[in-house]
Amino acid sequence: MDIKSCSFCSEKAVYRRKYSGESLCTECFKNSIVEKTRKTISKYKMLKYGEKIAIGLSGGKDSSALLDVLNQITKSHGSKLYAITVDEGIEGYRDESKFLAEKMCKSINVPQIVVSYDELFDFTLDEALKPDNRKLSSCSVCGPLRRRAIDLAAQKINADVIATAHNLDDSLQTFFMNLFNNDLPRISWLNPLSSGFKSDIRRIKPFMDIYEEEIAYYTYLMKIDFQVEDCPYQDESIRSEVREFLNNLERLHPGIKYSTFSSAMKMAQKSSEITQKDRIKCKKCGQLSSQPICSVCKTINIVNDSMQIYASDQ
Repeated sequence: MDIKSCSFCSEKAVYRRKYSGESLCTECFKNSIVEKTRKTISKYKMLKYGEKIAIGLSGGKDSSALLDVLNQITKSHGSKLYAITVDEGIEGYRDESKFLAEKMCKSINVPQIVVSYDELFDFTLDEALKPDNRKLSSCSVCGPLRRRAIDLAAQKINADVIATAHNLDDSLQTFFMNLFNNDLPRISWLNPLSSGFKSDIRRIKPFMDIYEEEIAYYTYLMKIDFQVEDCPYQDESIRSEVREFLNNLERLHPGIKYSTFSSAMKMAQKSSEITQKDRIKCKKCGQLSSQPICSVCKTINIVNDSMQIYASDQ
């Protein structure tokens, strides 16, 4: 077959999947992303008919693509979509993504809820990460707070499910980072059937079987506007090295990310059987946790203590 022609029709190919040998035209590629997502949802029974779905929408490429794809998939499922956008309070950065997220929601008539760190936790990320106030890395502060912000917004609208746009690359990078840190409980969170997240609301990752590169190309073909600029607090450190390592392996051995991810999933399933704990209510905030004091409350305590020390030194 002529590699310049689509493997599924006679149209001109615009993308070649080296790991599968497929060449795809524009329409077949777009349809393949929707169908891959649909199969993942079906395989892991992520959604039920008529559920209320809260999508974490940052305004970046992955979450914007997820909103677009789920909007197509759920039209025949009787489900209701909501978008939740978190304003961390990063001056000069978050305004653009909030604008793009709002614009997209209006264009497809999806209700949007915007929540902020300032209103929920009484400080912005800028305030929490002042130069003399960085006892924690930015991601270790922002991660649990972002999850809690989405949880609270989803609870407020009585959502059944929270959908996040973590792709195969994200999950694989996180797996290796947790492996290097000997963090078995967090490895178990990769298992889509695990209840590792501390919320009554189910969390799903419909893009977990899709390469980041393919999601980026999907947004390009669908002409979806998204924020290109990276977060100014982005901690590159070991994650960037893991990303580069995996991408180099994929260039040399197409499909190795898929096979490695499959192995990681098996390890996550075994890990969840070993580390699964009964969830209890946090003594401070009342949210579900595996510990007496949840990670969010611990983070807030550290940030507040550090902010007080910083203020007293001024």
